[in-house]
Amino acid sequence: MTTRGGGGATTTANGVTTTANGATTTANGVHPPYPYHPPYPYHPRSSSSRASFKGCCCCLFLLLTFLALLFTAVTLFVFLALKPKKPHFDLQQVSVHYLLLTSSTAATYLSLNISLIFTAVNPNKVGIKYSPSDFEVMYKGVPLGRAHVPTFYQAAHSVRTVETKVGVDRVDVSMVNAGDLIRDATVNDRVELMVVGEIGARIRVMEINSPKVKVSVACAIVISPRRQSLTYKQCGVDGLSI
Repeated sequence: MTTRGGGGATTTANGVTTTANGATTTANGVHPPYPYHPPYPYHPRSSSSRASFKGCCCCLFLLLTFLALLFTAVTLFVFLALKPKKPHFDLQQVSVHYLLLTSSTAATYLSLNISLIFTAVNPNKVGIKYSPSDFEVMYKGVPLGRAHVPTFYQAAHSVRTVETKVGVDRVDVSMVNAGDLIRDATVNDRVELMVVGEIGARIRVMEINSPKVKVSVACAIVISPRRQSLTYKQCGVDGLSI
């Protein structure tokens, strides 16, 4: 039921009163709640996020560049202050245990066992760390065996010897000018071999290693199969590369 009063108020059957100015109250004088409006959906500011990400990347790039330049400057300063010299790594001694050639109608076999003693000389004011290296023993350019030199550290202004062995057990040398090898061993009593390889070295300052320096070594050795001994040795450094 609806009643219209003199003041322009209208009362509905459910006890809700509406005045002339549009205000609405219930019978107990409490205003009814306003209609619920859900909040607007949140949209992240993508442009601001991208700008922040680009800023972080730029800062990181500048930091890495600064650290790289600082490391380069410190390295150059150390090198200029210490004036490092290349180490000397040479084949000092060769001991022949045996060199045997056995032939059959089908092939020729070589058995070889020699010891190689290398000498490392460090003329620098700081220590040197050597990387593990392999040296090939060749006859007329064909590899016969390999000598392995393990990693080691050498103190400043010191001389160190490193020993390694080459063992070849009945290797078929039919493709290695077997006729020349047999003639050299039985007639000429002069088998010429080459020991070639590279060894890497790093100058070490305050637990920091410099870039690796590779020294190439080539040694010509002549072995007498009859006397089972070394008759000639000549070594040289082929080159220095970084």
